[in-house]
Amino acid sequence: MKTIAILGSTGSIGTQTLDVVRANGDIQVCAVSAGSNIRMLESQIREFHPKLAAVWEESYARELKDRVADTPTKIVWGMDGLLELAAMPESEILVTAIVGMIGIQPTIAAIKAGKDIALANKETLVTAGHLIMPLAEKYKVRILPVDSEHSAIFQCLHGEESKTIEKLLITASGGPFRGRTREELKSVTVEDALKHPNWSMGSKITIDSATMVNKGLEVMEARWLFGVDLDQIQVVVQPKSIIHSMVEFQDGAVMAQLGTPDMKLPIQYALYYPQRRFLAGDRLDFSALTQIEFANPDQETFRGLPMAIEAAKAGGSMPTVFNAANERAVALFLARKIHFLDIYDIIAGAMEQHKVVQAPDLAKILEVEAGTYEWIESRWHF
Repeated sequence: MKTIAILGSTGSIGTQTLDVVRANGDIQVCAVSAGSNIRMLESQIREFHPKLAAVWEESYARELKDRVADTPTKIVWGMDGLLELAAMPESEILVTAIVGMIGIQPTIAAIKAGKDIALANKETLVTAGHLIMPLAEKYKVRILPVDSEHSAIFQCLHGEESKTIEKLLITASGGPFRGRTREELKSVTVEDALKHPNWSMGSKITIDSATMVNKGLEVMEARWLFGVDLDQIQVVVQPKSIIHSMVEFQDGAVMAQLGTPDMKLPIQYALYYPQRRFLAGDRLDFSALTQIEFANPDQETFRGLPMAIEAAKAGGSMPTVFNAANERAVALFLARKIHFLDIYDIIAGAMEQHKVVQAPDLAKILEVEAGTYEWIESRWHF
């Protein structure tokens, strides 16, 4: 019996992780957490009987405690609650399915407690990869990627030596606006941006896919996960999301991981690595698959990708600025307070005004995040 704790159990990755748990029957969920979806969290507590459940606000914790008073589950809240969840002695793997930089501190706590990390929280490596990867090595824990693209690369590298990597090829669907011009993007709505052609994801990640920011974050994350230089990473558009990513080796061989777009596959692979198990669902029908199309990303229209590369090259605290500005801008867009293209302007402005701090520690990373939010509030009036 494998035991896991889940940060963000009511979101897209969290709920699909619980689908994997249900399908296999040999995983114990010792902890769950949510931001504000108390009704779903209560349902999860009653189904999976975790020892602990965490929420962000104390008021939600009080409500949840009343709702599950007939169960033995302990209710905690705030960052202290997330840290307690992350370091629980019962768990073997922490699934970081939470969105945002809020995931950094619990991930560090879990690593120090000797937990393997099933990583779905991009921000952890984007902003603190220089801290996380050496820490994981020091405590001899595994960082197991859950993102479909990074899982694909991870699978392609199984049994290979990292020094033989020539290039990582990260695929992108192109999102819901692939092929549109900048002029056409001026009038797109929140509803338009949330219509991803292939994947079912949370709203923030879906908007990031529409802006191509998501692919930029994945490039930054891949750099740390696989120990390669930025110029060894290439993004290619593959609209049907059949090839999830590829690795080119020094001898010219290219290995790819293919499959239908189903996040349960990388989740299950991370939880049982290196074992593979049966996973119910659709299979690729190669008799019906006539071609696989590739294209270069349109980096003039979809500025999220080149700005991410610029932030990664600047290094230090700049990826934190990029990430924090994007988080705030996406929240404002989803709240219908800004237009779609304003997301790019907010990120660009935040990066332009920032003076890079090299090798920031955790306190500085969080300070830069807060400073970026403050700068946006002072320059943009909603």
